[in-house]
Amino acid sequence: MGCRSGGAGNKADGIYRDAVKVLPGGVSRNTLYRKPRPHYVDRAQGCHVTDIDGVTRLDFANNMCSLIHGHAHPAVVEALSRQLARGTAFTMATEVEVRFAQHLCGRLESADKIRFANSGTEAVMVMIKAARAYTGRPMIAKAEGAYHGTYDYAEVSQTAGPSNWGDLDQPNRVPVAKGTPPGALNDVVVFPFNDLERTLALLDRHADRIACVILDPLPHRIGLFPVDPAYLQAIHDWTRRNGALLAFDEVITFRSAYGGAQQLYPVKPDLTALGKIIGGGLPVGALAGRDEVMRLLDPSADAVALPHSGTFSANPMTMTAGLVAMELFDPDAVERLNALAQSARRQLREAVDVAGIPAAISGAGSLFRIHLGLGEEPVAYRQTLPDERRGAWTRKLVDQAYERGIMLINTATGALSTPMTQREIDRLSETLLEVFRAIKPDLRGAASPV
Repeated sequence: MGCRSGGAGNKADGIYRDAVKVLPGGVSRNTLYRKPRPHYVDRAQGCHVTDIDGVTRLDFANNMCSLIHGHAHPAVVEALSRQLARGTAFTMATEVEVRFAQHLCGRLESADKIRFANSGTEAVMVMIKAARAYTGRPMIAKAEGAYHGTYDYAEVSQTAGPSNWGDLDQPNRVPVAKGTPPGALNDVVVFPFNDLERTLALLDRHADRIACVILDPLPHRIGLFPVDPAYLQAIHDWTRRNGALLAFDEVITFRSAYGGAQQLYPVKPDLTALGKIIGGGLPVGALAGRDEVMRLLDPSADAVALPHSGTFSANPMTMTAGLVAMELFDPDAVERLNALAQSARRQLREAVDVAGIPAAISGAGSLFRIHLGLGEEPVAYRQTLPDERRGAWTRKLVDQAYERGIMLINTATGALSTPMTQREIDRLSETLLEVFRAIKPDLRGAASPV
């Protein structure tokens, strides 16, 4: 398991030769690209994935945190098989859409209503448009380094770095994609996550133009450390004083507790974007929120403030898989998985100590992230963004773990799934101890102050 057999790869090489002729770079998702070519899956079950060369790996990537029950969960497969025979999509509503909406609104305390979409990016896009429609204001505010999908406004400064991020008192508005309209940049306030004094000062400069402040309670790209409760309370209070909405991106963090990461805080958002695990392995997004805002999407109104549709929104395949998956992810399952992840973070810290390398482990809930070159757990985005050396170390760590049979997200992040047990956590820590020892010579003298 985890070792490539001699002579393997011929079929994959042929697929890739065909792929580059019809797909840019041979892939439809940049995250799948590997040098010299992507690997191609044959099958997956539970927490293991087998490629077409017959190599099986333990999956801590889980399709970018979206597979809470791993692969091909029998209950999800059975439910989907029944629905498949009845049809996959209709220009009609379905009962399962209603039942799933009831379930999600029942576990998400801040949600009176919900509207389904097809991706987390779309959910954030609709969330921003709803905030604008409700407040009549054009601007949004978001944290530097935070990933909220690929909508022009939402992606501003998600990849800001030392060469372009500017002064921390006034972070630059940095585009991700070439050709991003200047108007999109001008309508975004960028603030440093968890830095209360600077954040409030930046928000105050545009107080009468901000429609919503978007926060991820455990932002992956920023560093996978949680929002400070006092910071969150202050941002909430600022939105109340200034007529803006508080919007949560829980596309990833909904797995953190039965009612999402927001369950862990007294402050509740006006709107919440959901995605990933709520699809049960199928494409999904959703916007949930309080009725006063969500009614803007009501097509029965005399004037619809925010028209929203989508050919595959709330399709019965996704609704069926999502409802089964979320019913299975009950409070007991959440508690067990979070406890297992706590063990994983502890064992990874022990592996770092045994290997004697400069590295920190962050995370919460059922997630962890490894930061090579940091002496302590980070508390700010500008500490976690890798320079050329640290980027190379992270790629080497992820690649060497992969070659030893462990799949991680390319930021050296891991997401647990419910099929996992302590045995899988032991294998993770033992394998990464090997990796840490192998890359230790590259890390000498590399610890960065926090």
